[in-house]
Amino acid sequence: MKIGVPSEQLSGETRVALVPDSVSRLVKAGVTVTVERGAGVRAGFTDAAYEKAGASLAPAAEVFGTADLLCKVQKPTSEEIACLQRGSHLVSLLQPATSADEIAALEAQGVTAFALELVPRISRAQSMDVLSSQATVAGYKAVLVGASAMMKFLPMLTTAAGTIVPSKCCVLGAGVAGLQAIATARRLGAVVSGFDIRAAAAEQIRSLGATVVAQNLIATDSETSGGYAKEQTAEQQAAIQSALREHLAGMDLVITTAQVPGRTAPRLISAATISTMAPGSVIVDLAAETGGNCEGTRAGETVEINGVKLIGPLNLPASMPQHASQMLSRNILTFAQHLLKDGQLHVDRADEITGAMMVTGRNAS
Repeated sequence: MKIGVPSEQLSGETRVALVPDSVSRLVKAGVTVTVERGAGVRAGFTDAAYEKAGASLAPAAEVFGTADLLCKVQKPTSEEIACLQRGSHLVSLLQPATSADEIAALEAQGVTAFALELVPRISRAQSMDVLSSQATVAGYKAVLVGASAMMKFLPMLTTAAGTIVPSKCCVLGAGVAGLQAIATARRLGAVVSGFDIRAAAAEQIRSLGATVVAQNLIATDSETSGGYAKEQTAEQQAAIQSALREHLAGMDLVITTAQVPGRTAPRLISAATISTMAPGSVIVDLAAETGGNCEGTRAGETVEINGVKLIGPLNLPASMPQHASQMLSRNILTFAQHLLKDGQLHVDRADEITGAMMVTGRNAS
């Protein structure tokens, strides 16, 4: 059984799929691990560290061409897919809703592919949940990005020049990223509030010392069986925008994190709402890649609207690659261990984890 770990080719992607500690665990389980030279350098993991963990170093062609299971962060390019051997397996972020061409190419190449985004939300798969681990990084970093763009301190300061009042921060969406953003903003001394339409989220917001906004809009039927917020109707979105408008007018920093799997991000903040915010205020829209929670968000850009900075960051976890890779690696390691039986790859299509994540290879023998 051979696992391959290549270097990531997507511009700006600095993470690596497996870190040396995970490699060591796999080697001890009897697995051969081959890592592309330099694959972990941008995340702070040297080739020497991989060799010490028991991995072999090789050029990309060998990593792709000999792996029984290739572990990646981002989906492979068409050139990379062509290098995979028929009958091999791939695990990575695949963005299956928008990757029809790549999935078709993997199927044609005879590769069984598993999408990390499709890890089911069940207790025994929690340690494989890449979306949650990377959302933790994004929520933390979003506050730092916002704070660095502000014209103010976040905490209250008592100085010889007088007292500086604390800034006000509101976090929209109380999933993993939102709760981490709330906790981070609180640790940095801001006065924090949060909003989520899910009933379970209100108590989580309060548990972190933040206040809950627009409690009248919280609904008991607004959550899917997987724990995500349901997509809202146009009327419901309008009601949310209206309820948030007055509250956001007094905010110095707003972090938006609301997303619906497989759908365009819900619009929570209109241009009219932004126009009520004070010049110098900052919005960090973590849903930029899926359309944005704010009207006017541009993915990968910072725009200014009436003096308000609207930041649409992309791939924030890659801006903290060492810890992001450690968490991602543990997720992938756990899934790989789930597939391993007596040192060999065993794919049970009927398994509730394996089957849910499989996007190609269902008809393979």
